[in-house]
Order: sequence, then C-alpha cells, then structure tokens
Amino acid sequence: MKSFGDYQNEIYFAGLHGVRPALPVDFRTLEARATAALPPSVLSYVQGGCGDEFTQRRNVEAFSEWGIVPRMLVDTRVRDLSVDVFGKRIAAPLMLAPIGVIGVCAQDGHGDIATAKAAAAAGVPMIASTLMNDPLETVAEALGGGDAFFQLYTPKDRDLAASFVRRAEAAGYRGIVVTLDTWLTGWRPRDLNDSNFPQLRGVALANYFSDPHFRAKLKAPPEEDIAAAVGLWASVFGQTVTWEDLAWLRSITRLPLIVKGIQHPDDAKRAIDVGVDAVYCSNHGGRQANGGIASIDLLPDLVAACGNVPVWFDSGVRSGTDVVKALAMGASLVGIGRPYAYGLALGGTAGVVHVVRSILAEADLLMAVDGFPDLAALRAAGVRRTRPQSR
Repeated sequence: MKSFGDYQNEIYFAGLHGVRPALPVDFRTLEARATAALPPSVLSYVQGGCGDEFTQRRNVEAFSEWGIVPRMLVDTRVRDLSVDVFGKRIAAPLMLAPIGVIGVCAQDGHGDIATAKAAAAAGVPMIASTLMNDPLETVAEALGGGDAFFQLYTPKDRDLAASFVRRAEAAGYRGIVVTLDTWLTGWRPRDLNDSNFPQLRGVALANYFSDPHFRAKLKAPPEEDIAAAVGLWASVFGQTVTWEDLAWLRSITRLPLIVKGIQHPDDAKRAIDVGVDAVYCSNHGGRQANGGIASIDLLPDLVAACGNVPVWFDSGVRSGTDVVKALAMGASLVGIGRPYAYGLALGGTAGVVHVVRSILAEADLLMAVDGFPDLAALRAAGVRRTRPQSR
C-alpha cells in the first residue's frame, strides 16, 4: 500500500538519474525562491501581517514550544491519516486555506483555477475565497471530482450574501466557511507603505462582478465601467457578523456551516448552539490583528470546548511537523496558506501539488518513526510543552 511518505523515495530514486526536485521541499528555501519570483506588490500582500507582525511571527514560533513524545515497539509500516469530513472519508487531514489574492500568485492570473486543479490532484480539500480572480462556478468546474468549501466574506447586503450562498450550493461546494475577522482590513504597514490594496484596483472581484444581484445595482456592467463596479464593491464589503447574522446564515442553507476566526472557548460553545457544524481556529495568520496569542496555543482549550464538533485549524503552519502537532492537539483538518501560495507562484498547479505532497510526506514519516499508525494513536499521546510558559 502506497503511503504519503513514499514521496521521498520518488525524489531519491529520481536523483539516481540526475533529476533533482524542481522546487524545494522545505518552507524556508521555498519562500526565498518565491520572494525572488513574485512581483513586489503581490509579495508584500502575501507575506505581510498586521502591525509589527508580532502575532504572525508568534504563530510560527509557538509550534517549537510543543513537543511530541514518541511511542516505540509499535508496528507503523502502514499508516492511516484519513479523516471523516461531514460524512465523506478523505485520505489526509490537510486543506488549502482561503487566500484572497491566490489568483494573482499565478503568472497567468488564474491561480484560483490552478489551486482547484492541484487540490483535486493531491486529494485535499480547497477553501475557495470570496475574493477570486475567476467566478466560483469556474473554479468548481476545475475541481473535477475534488472537494471544496466556499469561504464567505459576508457583505452588508444580505441579498448579495444569499446569492453567494445559493451559487456555492449550485456549484457543488461542500460547505460555507464564514470568516468573522475581516469585515475591514487590519493595519498592514507593508501594504500601506506602498498604497497597495489590490481589490481597489479590481483584483480578485470576479465573484462580485459575475453576480446577478451585484450587477443589477450597476448602471453599466463592470467590463464597461470598472471604477463604478469597484466603488460598489467597496460600499458593500464588510458586514460585522453578529450572532444574529450567524443565525440568519444558518437559516438560509443546509450545507455545513463553519465559522472561521473563533479563538475563545465561550464563542465556540455559543456558535455550536447556533448550529454551526465546525469551528475553525484561526487568527488569519496574523494578517488582521496584532498582539494576539498564537493560534496553536489556543487550540487545546478550543478542542475541549467543542466536544464532538470538529475543529479546523490554520495559522503559522509551515511543515508536516506542524500539521502533526495540530492534529495531536485535536484538530480535525489543518490548513496551509503561504506554503502553497509560494508553490503556485513558482510552479503553478504542479507547484501546489509538490508542496502538499512534501508536507504530507513529512507528516506521514514523522508518525511512522514516532510510533503512531493512525490519528487516534497520535491524539492519545498528545503533545507536551517543551518550555515553561512565560508569565
């Protein structure tokens, strides 16, 4: 039976014929390559965080403060990393987190489509952003038999929000991921120093420009008057989602509803009471608010509060080791962001697939060496802090 870890054998045996990987397998080298390749405006938007980027750094650094305790004398020749996602068994607990400018990370400007193809090829779910360079229906078609969820930035216009949800349902998305922390943009110095706000230039607004409700509010279609279309977008983007809004969203769809941005256990419990199907622990990778606690440090309490309700996770994940630690803490699905954005920038669809395979190979091999044949064994062992918490 083939395992994710076999990817390293492919690489080593190819080396016998003088073939080296087209892209690096580690995040640091991948980021360095992408830094040299991406246009400065796109790079600053992808790499940048909020304020002095303390929270962004902490998201990454905090993983090193948690350690896995191996269990020996266990037969791990076969590993099972599969998970159930709303009634469907998928091979790996990894997902591609939503990135609003993933479209322009690709050289042809169609990065959302390339990501969808990569998700299908790699067998992992994609979360498609409201902010895409291609309409959500076109991206769904590119998935083929793959899985995707639609991430909703809830607009101020409820009819527009309902239109997005109906379109996602019709296109075959498997759930709605409501992002809670992005009804306005946090203080991002890298972008501010360059006056760089891609959406105000019409970037990643295909879902709005293709929406019948949105278009009906324009005197001329976006392709004829882009300035007016962008102005309308600016006026409707960003509803401060309240408990009332969440209940309304729950009422308009039968798809699984996932809330992204939950960090406090009490918020998680209340969201479950409203009827959400999964809680998504994330601080937006440190892009929206500075001065916070690393998401991985908040994950254990959130998992405990959610009981049997799945907890998804992202923020600061850079490697297969990070993925394993989050899974050991109880995360059901773990999302990556910047790693696959860099893979896309350097290698298109194949670049994303390479990044996914590299991360899953590392995760699989770590579980094999540390004595965990499946996720249940991993979670039973859990993790321990490697250093005392600062007071």
